[in-house]
Amino acid sequence: MSNPPEDPQPDSSTDATPAEPPRKRRRNRRILVIVLVTLVALLLAVAGGAFYFVNRLSSNIERIPDAFDIPETARPAELPGDSITFLLGGLDGADKVDVYEPGAARTDTIMLAHFPEGRDRGYLISIPRDTWIDIPGHGRNKINAAYSFGGPALFVQTLEELTGIRVDHLALIDWNGFEALTDELGGVTLTFDQETPLADDEDPLPPGTHTLTGEQALQYVRDRKDLPGGDFDRVKRQQNFLRALMNELISSGTLTDPGKINGIAGAIGQAARVDEELSAFGMVDLALSMRDLRADDMTFLTVPTNGTGMEGAQSIVVYDEERAGQLWTALAEDDMDAFLAANPDLVTGTDLE
Repeated sequence: MSNPPEDPQPDSSTDATPAEPPRKRRRNRRILVIVLVTLVALLLAVAGGAFYFVNRLSSNIERIPDAFDIPETARPAELPGDSITFLLGGLDGADKVDVYEPGAARTDTIMLAHFPEGRDRGYLISIPRDTWIDIPGHGRNKINAAYSFGGPALFVQTLEELTGIRVDHLALIDWNGFEALTDELGGVTLTFDQETPLADDEDPLPPGTHTLTGEQALQYVRDRKDLPGGDFDRVKRQQNFLRALMNELISSGTLTDPGKINGIAGAIGQAARVDEELSAFGMVDLALSMRDLRADDMTFLTVPTNGTGMEGAQSIVVYDEERAGQLWTALAEDDMDAFLAANPDLVTGTDLE
């Protein structure tokens, strides 16, 4: 399987794709945000009754206006029960896009975090940025162009039409604060069975248990060239780090330490924003409803694809419509156990390069 180039060129035969921001400004954003992009939802889950943390976090996070400015007739129906779905997007572009401008940013990390009825388990599904799909009103293009074409509302609408699942909340993340967040925790511990390469030709980590600093964590989740699956393996690394980060938060007593809470909430506040409908009261309610959820209750997976291909001059990820359709149906009908049993290859485990 070939891997998409780092900077694919637009295909002139399709709806014009907005120009990408300069490479220097994008260097780490699209690579790193996957480990931040879920924190808004998942930190609330592990916070449980830590009301001070939830309120502190809420006051630090900016709100996204008009995220659901979509005709109701164009949206999927609400799922029954108390299930909840977050759409998570990592912005690739200028620091914290405050006012949407066409072409200013893309969402080069895209994930759905779904918590079924009871909210005692969750599924985090990555969708590769180069996945070739229909974008409402713009024809076929890479999925990461949806935000650039139409901002948060079109981003939401695109994912709802693709999956048939209604999005309850939107979180947008910029990579600033990732390193600070890791260091606020005193590092994050990972165990490797073999020598583990890092990005930027840094010395690899020998086998064994390591507490990664913020800088080391950046190099771990950024690496691509040393991994046999390229971008696909990098996604798995990032999900693995996120799982370890959740465990660190739970086991370290961080959420009962006011000093640490301030630092973590500040770091996330530098990087995250959520839709206006997710109020402080809403965050507290969400935290309480998910207070028993732990990292081991989360299943990390990647949407089914048929590898990579070409559209004109662009390298793309080919969306597996049949298996992806089965995934979205299983998610909506709370039948994921059967789907995952039939598709174990989609699940990200802990045994990584």
